Amino acid sequence: MSHGTNNILTLLDPELVVFPDTANALEDPDGLLAVGGDLTPEWLLAAYRRGIFPWFSDDQPILWWSPSARCVVRPQTLNFSRSLRKVIRQGRYQVTFDRAFEAVMEACAAPRADQAGTWITEEMRDAYGAMHRLGYAHSIETWLNGELVGGLYGLAIGRIFFGESMFHRATDASKVAFAHLARQLASWGCEFIDCQVSNPHTLSLGAEELPRAEFESILRGEVDKQGFPTAWPSAPSPGLFDTP
Repeated sequence: MSHGTNNILTLLDPELVVFPDTANALEDPDGLLAVGGDLTPEWLLAAYRRGIFPWFSDDQPILWWSPSARCVVRPQTLNFSRSLRKVIRQGRYQVTFDRAFEAVMEACAAPRADQAGTWITEEMRDAYGAMHRLGYAHSIETWLNGELVGGLYGLAIGRIFFGESMFHRATDASKVAFAHLARQLASWGCEFIDCQVSNPHTLSLGAEELPRAEFESILRGEVDKQGFPTAWPSAPSPGLFDTP
C-alpha cells in the first residue's frame, strides 16, 4: 500500500520484530507507518525506542504511527499556571504513583462525550498491563477523599516518558497528576515527555511540537541512558511545589 512516491505502509511480519524507516510514514493519515506485528513487550520496546507507537480501534489490525510533528513537554523548563499551583498547594488532592494502574487504564478507556469509541482496547490494556508488571509502564493517580478522580499512564524507557492517556472526573484532577509527574521526572533528569499528537489539553499543559527528525535525534540519545527507578516511589517526592 502506498501514498505518493515515498510514503509506504508496511505490512509487518509477526515473527520478525523489525520496523521500517519512519520517513516512510504516510502523509495522510499523518504518521501511519505500518500494520500488523504484535503487542508483546519485545514489540512495544522496539517501537517506542524508535518513537513509534500503536494506535488502533477494536475493528482494526494493529496500526503503528510516527507523526511528522511530535508533541512533547520538557519537564526541566516547564512552568505551571498560578491557578494550578494554587490548587496543588491547597492539598485538596492526593497524588500517588503506581497504586492503581489497571483502574487508571480502565478510566482512560471509558467512553467520552467527544469520542465515538476508545482506542484503549482490551488487547492494549493487556499489553500495557504486562509492561507495568515488567516495570516499564507507570500510572499517576489523583485521589479526592479516597476516590480515584484523575490520572494518566505511560511508559518510561531510558530518560524519556511516553505519555499514553489521561482522564479526570474532577476539576484539574488530570492536570494535578501531570504536574506532579513532570516535576518528579525533572528531578530525575528527564529530557522530555512524549505526548504523541498535540491537542488543546496537552498544549494547555505547556507542550510544543518538534519535527519528526529532531524528535528522533533527541530520542536516540536518551533511550539508552540509565533510566528512572524501575520501582517508582508510592508518591511524588515531597516539596516539589514548595517554590512559588
